[in-house]
Amino acid sequence: MARRRKKAKKVEEASSPAWMATFSDLMSLLLTFFILLFSMSIVSEERFREVAESLRMALVGSSSDSILDDRGNSVGDLEFDDYGDLNEYEGLDPDELAVEDSPVDENYIPEQVIELYDTVNMFLVDEGLNADVTLSRDQDGVYIDIQEVIMFEPGSATLRENGLETMDQLAGLFELFNNEIIIEGYTDDVPTNGAEFATNWELSAARAITVLRYLYEDHSIEPTRLSARGYGEYRPTVPNDSVQNRSLNRRVNIVIVHDEREDVVNGSE
Repeated sequence: MARRRKKAKKVEEASSPAWMATFSDLMSLLLTFFILLFSMSIVSEERFREVAESLRMALVGSSSDSILDDRGNSVGDLEFDDYGDLNEYEGLDPDELAVEDSPVDENYIPEQVIELYDTVNMFLVDEGLNADVTLSRDQDGVYIDIQEVIMFEPGSATLRENGLETMDQLAGLFELFNNEIIIEGYTDDVPTNGAEFATNWELSAARAITVLRYLYEDHSIEPTRLSARGYGEYRPTVPNDSVQNRSLNRRVNIVIVHDEREDVVNGSE
């Protein structure tokens, strides 16, 4: 009798439910996502500053100004208390918000004026005139102050011999450059008593014109460079309260006007 072959027992292999595979994939993706978020939240300060500097250079072309302060704070972190209430500017015309010009420094002397002053001072020293005239300067130009005692007799607008010699010497100075020249006449407050001139206005103006004509007619100074002004007694350098002060106020000023377009012969602008 043939032996019966025993029927092999069916062994069941252990296995996980099907949904576990999907769950594992989901957990892996979530872990990767959170790792990515974490890595993005940690920013290197050095790297951040490099990016900020690069952006600043691209926007303003300079590293001197920045939308970030020295600590890397954003504009939103800045304090605006010092700027007042920003709501007051709402609705205003942009032209009304224009920044006002910076105030001009009254003591500032342009370099061209300084160079012109040095040239004039050197000329006066070389010609021996530095003892007879007073030299000064400001933003508008260089001033040569000549006292009446050198230029005119009291109450007269006719040049004295000393005045003629002084103007002959100064004419050589005026030929060194092409700046405008203004001759200003001043007097003290003593009335003219209606002699040759009705008032000090006429006297001061006549003296200025006398000097102007002498420079033009005897030394051929270009007339378009010359002008004359008479101030009378109304712009004294010192109070008219003594004989000495009044003598200081009786004067002729020759103003060499500062003009950036003109060049002095010695090469200075």
